[in-house]
Amino acid sequence: MNDALAFAGSWYAATAQPSPLRPALAGEARADVAIVGGGATGLSAALHLAERGARVVLLEGGRIGHGASGRNGGQIIPGLRLGAADLLARFGQERGAALFQLALSARDLVVDRIARHDIACDLTLSGHLLTAVRPRDLDDFAHEAVAAARLGYAGMAVLDAAAARAAVASPSHGGLMDAGGGHFHTLNYTLGLARAAEAAGAILHEASPVTRLERRAGGVTLHTDAGRVVAAQAILAGDALLGPLNGRVHSRIMPVANYIVTTDVLPDGGAGLIPGNQAVSDSRFVVNYFRRTPDGRLMFGGGERYSPRPPADMAAFVRPFLERSFPMLAGVGLAHAWGGLVSITRSRLPDLGRDGPVLWAHGYSGQGAVLSTLGGALLAEAATGDASRFAPFAAIAPPGFPGGALLRGPLHVLGMLWYALRDQIG
Repeated sequence: MNDALAFAGSWYAATAQPSPLRPALAGEARADVAIVGGGATGLSAALHLAERGARVVLLEGGRIGHGASGRNGGQIIPGLRLGAADLLARFGQERGAALFQLALSARDLVVDRIARHDIACDLTLSGHLLTAVRPRDLDDFAHEAVAAARLGYAGMAVLDAAAARAAVASPSHGGLMDAGGGHFHTLNYTLGLARAAEAAGAILHEASPVTRLERRAGGVTLHTDAGRVVAAQAILAGDALLGPLNGRVHSRIMPVANYIVTTDVLPDGGAGLIPGNQAVSDSRFVVNYFRRTPDGRLMFGGGERYSPRPPADMAAFVRPFLERSFPMLAGVGLAHAWGGLVSITRSRLPDLGRDGPVLWAHGYSGQGAVLSTLGGALLAEAATGDASRFAPFAAIAPPGFPGGALLRGPLHVLGMLWYALRDQIG
């Protein structure tokens, strides 16, 4: 399905740095760790493993970065989909604080990798603004800012309606500004991770979809149509595109399609819409999110669709949500439109786990732009004998969807329709 989501029509593809074609796997290869998936999770794992001296072979079914890691909104939002207040309420002070601090480290890890490997990806650390679509959201924002401050994170500030509307020219009742946020060119970042992983010694293969994972004494064998990788351990990092390669993972993530557009170049480069150049999202359950691009456009993602088939005209599908958020852009030209698949979990927390020699990280639930790099690092640590940071996430693995992979789609549609109705009626 990912092939139908118009990657070639994306702003990222139009502005990406050149990337070499990597050969498909042919014959047999051997590795300490074999990785499935050439997005940020798999590439981060490959880089961290290669730096630790491991022999790494990564298999990507298509091109490097052509999944969610090269298509998402590029928003740097510190933390998890559940905020500090929810984590403390659900897991208590000690575990909630540990999860919150570990998730916050993802942002610094991304910034460090960009600097260390000189990755040109338009990194902009201007903050992230969450806007309130309902007046009562401000109470939640204040509660979250207090909870985060209790855990030592002082980067959040609640904005009243006037301040929020000065920050972004879109209707809202206020906002929560996180100074640690920002945005970046997610595809160029992913391609930069690939170059860094190869420089460290990892072997990357494109056009090599894994058809079967075979467990054997002493490890695993990953099979493709043209070869196989024999390894002591395997990392599954395909996220929404992994498919039924592992039933345990497949039953705990829900692939969801999302659609994004960019406008034509705006007369003021978008400065009048978002003067501070922050990344912005709103408090709807089905989130609208947007930011400026370096070439003077507005990138906007939004809306929901409950069919596995993409809309025939993605730009026309997103336009009403764009124009509702920015009425002054009614009729604006849309230069790029594309979609992508991400995975969500029932708990909206990432799914990290291990079953013998097989490890995985998936289900970032809309915040994978930075969490995926941390997920890869934690996988690499666990694969080389240090599970101290991996274990806290593995201990909160989300439950499977009711009815497993067969029924998760229809049940998810019913749930999303309910939340979409709540968004509409407030």
